Amino acid sequence: MSIAFMKDPEGEVLEDIPERPVSPHRNLVTPEGLAHIDAEVARLQDAFSLAQKVVAKNGDEEERHNLLRIGRDLRYWMARRSNAELVRPLKDSGKVQFGSTVVIAREDGRRQRWRIVGEDEADPSHETISHVSPLARALVNKVVGDVVEVNRMDVEVVEIH
Repeated sequence: MSIAFMKDPEGEVLEDIPERPVSPHRNLVTPEGLAHIDAEVARLQDAFSLAQKVVAKNGDEEERHNLLRIGRDLRYWMARRSNAELVRPLKDSGKVQFGSTVVIAREDGRRQRWRIVGEDEADPSHETISHVSPLARALVNKVVGDVVEVNRMDVEVVEIH
């Protein structure tokens, strides 16, 4: 399904629903990130199949919209799966890299721990940031003791795991 609209099981054209934007950046993923993508594709394939049956049986507007939404999300995750690049972190390289967990010290005395992951994996509330974020870009290839400037503030690399 590469189109933003489709026909329902009765042949009626369903309304357009905007596609989820796909990042122009390389789709680097950790092993956990790849597993998440695979799980989303499987979950959405099942949900899409079920939604098609529901629409065919009792296709009110809300159920049709749900089918469109699931189809859109399934197309997104299938696209992300097709261009995913699995990156396994190197052991003890001494440098910040994709997959590293980094402890930083900020000018104001705060210490923060971040793991650098793929865009779809990033969740700051779980201490993960996207490899394309300004902080991650500034930290990559740095070693303990290096200081980088992010948003006009100095950040020091304190630990790398």
